[in-house]
Amino acid sequence: MPDINKANRQVCDVDIRVLKTMAPFLFFDTANTTTAGLSGDSVYAMKKGVRAIAFHNPIEGTMTIEAQVMPFKAYSLFSDGTIDNTAAYAVKKTIKCTTAGELDITGAKAGTVFVYASGEFGNTQIAGTYASNKFTATTKNDIAVDTEYEVGYIVERTENVKKVSFNNKKVPKDYYITMSTLDKGEDDSLTPFIMTAYKASIQRNFELSFSSEGDPASVTITLNNDSVRVQKCA
Repeated sequence: MPDINKANRQVCDVDIRVLKTMAPFLFFDTANTTTAGLSGDSVYAMKKGVRAIAFHNPIEGTMTIEAQVMPFKAYSLFSDGTIDNTAAYAVKKTIKCTTAGELDITGAKAGTVFVYASGEFGNTQIAGTYASNKFTATTKNDIAVDTEYEVGYIVERTENVKKVSFNNKKVPKDYYITMSTLDKGEDDSLTPFIMTAYKASIQRNFELSFSSEGDPASVTITLNNDSVRVQKCA
């Protein structure tokens, strides 16, 4: 391969494998920034106050992946790598009464349904019971036909939902990471440039920020590793 000066202005594609099995875990090519870095300091034996003999401490490395567009599965890197298909979450809805004294409420968890007059959410509750997807007021006149009511409840879903849980019981896996890009030569040639981390461990700290102004939401994934191999291919 001729030794030609090269430069780069192309973010890496990211290939993540489960280290234990080498099975593909996640591939995505939508990152905006990818980095790979190593650092290692040294301590010295001194001779008359001057550094004389160096002893090198172990290398520490990091890889970072910053993206605004990425698959949902990427969030599971911060957990144990699994995605559940059941979820529970709070819902607030405005529901119009079609039968006096009753409201049709589908999919609510029993014991979590709370009904209020319009504009009174969280204040004075309308007493009643919930069963078989229907809320029945204790006093029938409290819920009138063609009147809207604000309803809060917990919904439990087992279909068309994906969930990642973050807690101290979920231990992240170790991963084998390959990040690949293309270098451009002075002769306009393109050469694959590949960085490989043989054992990468996720840093379990990330922040989700959502705003109606400015840039779209971004997530940064940071992994620790103690060795990186850099390769270029013909």
